[in-house]
Parts: sequence; structure tokens; C-alpha cells
Amino acid sequence: MSPLTNRVAVITGASKGIGAGIAKAIATAGAAVAVNYAGSKEAAERVVNDIVANGGRAIAVQGSVSNAADMRRLFAETKSTFGAVDILVNNAGIGEFAPVEAVSEEQYRRLFDTNVLGVMLAVQEALGHFGPNGGSIINISSVASVSPTPASGIYAATKAAVNTLTTVLAMELGARKIRVNAIAPGPVDTDGTRGVGLIGSELERQLIAQTPLGRLGQPEDIGRIAVFLASDDAQWVSGAWIRASGGLQ
Repeated sequence: MSPLTNRVAVITGASKGIGAGIAKAIATAGAAVAVNYAGSKEAAERVVNDIVANGGRAIAVQGSVSNAADMRRLFAETKSTFGAVDILVNNAGIGEFAPVEAVSEEQYRRLFDTNVLGVMLAVQEALGHFGPNGGSIINISSVASVSPTPASGIYAATKAAVNTLTTVLAMELGARKIRVNAIAPGPVDTDGTRGVGLIGSELERQLIAQTPLGRLGQPEDIGRIAVFLASDDAQWVSGAWIRASGGLQ
């Protein structure tokens, strides 16, 4: 039996990149998956189609993680379709970088609304849907939360907040059999990193040279860790923070 057979997962921001990699990995492991997306229905449907084509079950559900009504609808549609919710992966996030003098109030609020408030709203809604056997919450952080670089201040601060939320929620929710953990990826080859010009750049070569395993991460690398944390193999793991960076510090 696959490790997540008969489980149901909600994955925010799952239409591309790390979120899509996690959605596909969790579906391959046997879970039904709600692929949440904010803007690109076409991309989300491609992920769903890939999952279905490989024998899995999935739906695409639009919604902004920073909107409580959208989160209520996301979980309601998931439960209506699949009958339950057992796993929440808080992947939706915005990565924007600017030196401190260039950070606007609007940018600050946009990053914190999505990267931090979005986690809280999704968790609050999940609590009303997890059953008596509890559930697994996986928050996607970043190595930037502990190893920031210049111009990453606001982004790094949001991910540091995610780390702290993970610790606190693990303490608060343990009595309800709900485990809460975080994955902190290093640089990953995604549409986003390609869009900002990382792939093929001198910075990419420097990052690979500094990474003991000698390459950038791939979305499926993060997906495999998420499967472990969502499964019973990790039933004694809560409040953990896993650096997924190929050894890059």
C-alpha cells in the first residue's frame, strides 16, 4: 500500500514550481489532492491532468490564501469532492527582493499577507476539517529565513515568521493529533527562478559550487520530503524544520 493511500491533501500555490512538485509527489503516494491556485487556471489544470493521467485523483480550486472566504471555499470543495481533509501543505508564497530603501508599504503588506497571514488562514480552516485522527500540516519556509542575503529582508522575515509559527502550532495542536513541520528549501529550479534569470547565470554557478551535492534542487526533491512528513513514517515528528538545500548553508 502506498504511504498516503486514503488520505486527502490541500496544497496551496500548487499550480507550478515547488507546489506542483509536492502535489504530484503526494498524489503518487496515494492521496487525493486539491491543487489550489491564485491566478493561473491553465497551469493548475495541467497539474491535475498530470496527476489523473498517472492514476491519481485531483481537483483544481482557485483562491487567494490571504482571503478567508477563499480558504473556506477551498476546504469546502475539497471535502465535498473527496470526503475529508488530512494533509495541508502551506506552499503559496511570494518571493520578492529589494534593498531596504526600495521596499514599499504595499510590497511589505503583499508579502506578509501571502506568506504569513495565508498560512494562518489555511491552518484555521483546516482545523475545522481534520478528523479525530488529526492531520499533518507542512509549511514551506526557506533557507533565507536563517541565511538571508542582501535585499532579502522582507522575504526572509516572512519565512522566519513561518518557522516560528511552525514551532508554536506544533505545541498548540499536538494534543489534537495534528503534527506541524516545515521544509526550508534552498535554491530550486522552477519557473520562478528561471523567470528572474537565475538559471544559466553566474549566481547559479556560484550556488552550485557552494552546494555539497553539486546541483540546484528540483521540485520533486521537495515533494519527496513532503510525502515523508505527511506519512505515518513521520508520526513522531512535529515541530521540525528540515533544511532541503543539498547541504548549502
